[in-house]
Amino acid sequence: MSQKQQPTGASTRRKPAGAKPGGAAPAAKTAGAPARGKPRRKSGPALLELDGLTVGYTKSPVCAPVTVQVAAGEAVCLVGANGAGKSTVLRAVAGLLEPLGGEVRLRGSVVDERTVEFRRQVACVFDEDAWFAELSVAEHLELVARGHGVRDVVAVVDAELAAQRLSEHADELPTALSSGQRRRLLLAAALVRPRALLLLDEPEQRLDPTGRDTLLERLKAERDAGTAMLLATHDTVLLRGLADRAVVIDDHVCRVVDAEEAARLVTEPVAGP
Repeated sequence: MSQKQQPTGASTRRKPAGAKPGGAAPAAKTAGAPARGKPRRKSGPALLELDGLTVGYTKSPVCAPVTVQVAAGEAVCLVGANGAGKSTVLRAVAGLLEPLGGEVRLRGSVVDERTVEFRRQVACVFDEDAWFAELSVAEHLELVARGHGVRDVVAVVDAELAAQRLSEHADELPTALSSGQRRRLLLAAALVRPRALLLLDEPEQRLDPTGRDTLLERLKAERDAGTAMLLATHDTVLLRGLADRAVVIDDHVCRVVDAEEAARLVTEPVAGP
């Protein structure tokens, strides 16, 4: 996309009312981010279902089949050793990888990532950097928000920039950002648009301690507002503070455990069969 095709309002940035550089975004201005302290919603019918999901490459499974359900307002974490298959499971759920067996269903329908309905409901953050190289940070977020029908785009993007401590970098190209800042840009692109399901592959990676604390609070707010989440993580603080349940990804059997057991398994060797 050329600079002549920039989203309206991208050339002049304005800070949201009451926002300071690096400060938290006003809750009313973000796309679906609620104020802190909102009571948890109780789990209801499954929004996402993994039914004997088998994933791998060249017809070779990388882990045992995965069966789990995730309701709206529920966060389920995938844990396991490096290379266990957590990212591969997430890619299959996102429709980026054809399952070797089993099914992935969203609201009862088998996932088809080619459909508009699926794309509208699911926001993903994987490890790869993905943005429009010729657009500034703010222009990229405005394009994402505008493309997903967000109202008051500039205000929403300004609020998300503040939440991610990127306000001072709004007019820079993504390639000028540090590794941690680029990670926060990817998170902002997922959070600036409407979503029913968040798929996150180790979202804490490349973030500094402040960024990790902010991430935890933001994801808790997302969960409490009713967003379903499936995420891979090695972070025990994120596990204990966010997860309702976790799935241990392993070669022999993938089992569902509570957050405390998952956190223990992250810090201890997983026992063999």
